[in-house]
Amino acid sequence: MKRFFLSTVPLLILCCIGVSHVFADSLAAPVNVTIKALKSNSAVVTWDIPEGDLVIGFAITQQKKDVRMLRFIQEVNTTTRSCALWDLEEETDYIVHVQSISMSGPMSQHSEPLRFRTPKESETQASKSKDEVTMEEVGAQLRAGEFIIIVVVLIMWAGVIALFCRQYDIIKDNEPNTNKDKAKTSSECSTPEHPTGGLLRSKV
Repeated sequence: MKRFFLSTVPLLILCCIGVSHVFADSLAAPVNVTIKALKSNSAVVTWDIPEGDLVIGFAITQQKKDVRMLRFIQEVNTTTRSCALWDLEEETDYIVHVQSISMSGPMSQHSEPLRFRTPKESETQASKSKDEVTMEEVGAQLRAGEFIIIVVVLIMWAGVIALFCRQYDIIKDNEPNTNKDKAKTSSECSTPEHPTGGLLRSKV
């Protein structure tokens, strides 16, 4: 019985290792690994994962080209498919790998290696200045458009006011004629006078 127990322990260990390796192999490596917001001392790595994979986090490996030292970053947030890389050196080649971490612990295989090179600080500043100039031009165009809109609105209001004043003058000019017509009508409807100048009296 003792020999049987001793002989089964290594077998169980091998089975556990085999199951772990199988689960790790079944977890696909991240895909579409790309670099965005590349600067002289920082960058952002992004990736996607195949549908159906249950992961609890990601592991990002950062390495300088031709240098054995690695920088390991563990990202636990599974809703975000990106990670910022800081403290980079300008004009330096880097290699990045991304791995998925499963719920049971083992990680997936490394993603395809992504190689990128950081630019010079002066190039970053030049690009930033160019972007600022572009934003200033856009702002100037927006201000010019707003000015044109304001002028058009003022012209429309001036036209409305001028039309109102014209209508008011027409109505005011027609008021004397209306008063004359009213006076004439009232005189015609008044009691007629006798030709001799006396008022006609009704017979009793």
